[in-house]
Amino acid sequence: MQVNETLNDGLARELTITVAKNDMETQLVERLTKMKDQVHLNGFRQGKVPISHLRKVYGKQTMAEIVNEFINTRSGEILKERGEKPAQQPQVSMTEDEKEAEAILGGEKDFEFKLVYEVLPEFEVPALDKLVLERPVVEVGDKEIEEQALQAAESTRSWDEKKSKAARKDRITMDYLGKIDGEAFEGGEDKDAKLVLGSEQFIPGFEDQLIGSKAGDELTVKVSFPEEYGAEHLAGKNAEFDVKVSLIEKPSKLELNDETAKLLGLDDKKKLLEVVREQLESRYGSFTRARVKRQILDQLNESTEMEMPTQMVEQEFDNIWNQVTQELEKNKKTFEDEDTTEEDARKEYRELAERRVRLGLVLATIGEQQEIQVSEEELQKAVYDQMRQYPGQEQQIMEYFQKTPDAVAGLRAPLYEEKVVDHIMGVAEISDKTVSVEELTKEDDE
Repeated sequence: MQVNETLNDGLARELTITVAKNDMETQLVERLTKMKDQVHLNGFRQGKVPISHLRKVYGKQTMAEIVNEFINTRSGEILKERGEKPAQQPQVSMTEDEKEAEAILGGEKDFEFKLVYEVLPEFEVPALDKLVLERPVVEVGDKEIEEQALQAAESTRSWDEKKSKAARKDRITMDYLGKIDGEAFEGGEDKDAKLVLGSEQFIPGFEDQLIGSKAGDELTVKVSFPEEYGAEHLAGKNAEFDVKVSLIEKPSKLELNDETAKLLGLDDKKKLLEVVREQLESRYGSFTRARVKRQILDQLNESTEMEMPTQMVEQEFDNIWNQVTQELEKNKKTFEDEDTTEEDARKEYRELAERRVRLGLVLATIGEQQEIQVSEEELQKAVYDQMRQYPGQEQQIMEYFQKTPDAVAGLRAPLYEEKVVDHIMGVAEISDKTVSVEELTKEDDE
């Protein structure tokens, strides 16, 4: 077998691999000889079929298997022998001429194929202990804990019947039927529905028109569905709801005490406040981690220089671009609606694709250097977490992951990334800064 490098330009490589027909013939005879003792052919005793007859019956099929083995197995061995790591699966090409292909399968011509690929770029990982990070933290106060505890206890609130007109924060019980152009629409009807006025659970304007109503009232509520309403057949449409109010209730006073805690399944008020504190600290902790991780990624991106593997960037860009255009199409918007142009958007998302590829390679290299692994237990937990999101479909979800290696890899990748980030946080220089909840949770521009 001969391997000739026909292209070496930057990261791009092209190899032409030639397997002599004599070598192919030798492998063919070896396989047919092994097959001789295994096949059953009419007119021949087992083990007595002539090689020439086996060639006539199985020759081309066996030669095709040899060809595929050279492509699938020897390609990886060749790259390993060259000490090269491809950025992606190499592209394989061979003759498309039918006569030439027949000659190869017939053992009359050398087999030649090409490998086209890019190697992973060489780069220097920044010194992780030189990264300077600021960790924004929120001090959880007693007042906020009590406010959150009251919200959590809202489900335990009792309601007292009210004979006067409904006011904001009152709860009404009603039947309603929604119509568009006089025709009832799917999902627009309910019986004995309960609604707290001012909770903004219904379409904008619906609740306001019920303020001042009394038990027994029948009224027509006129509203317009938002342009971006979830159900496309209702979005932007004017609708009328025939409403019959059957009950009005006012909220009783809600207090934080041991009785309230027990209604929530907790021992006492102290335990309730402890649980709420833990929840708040966990929630703010996730925001803190996200902010620190963003700083890590920004600094790694800015301080790492490498030649970008164009195929990886193109693939990442295509993934991003498809998501963007599908989202625009779904919302019936254009780039102009987003205050940009397609040209500027392409430039922006290509830069994002390069950032993702660069950071992916950097994090992967750090993980490799530190011998970071995702254990089977961690992966199994991730699968179970996915299963819990689909009650009643646990078996189907489990079978899906068992049969889909790419899906398992999709679970492994973020776990691996988080473990690499944990390592970086452990060696980088980090200082804490106390911030407000608003500062910590504000939406990131990017």
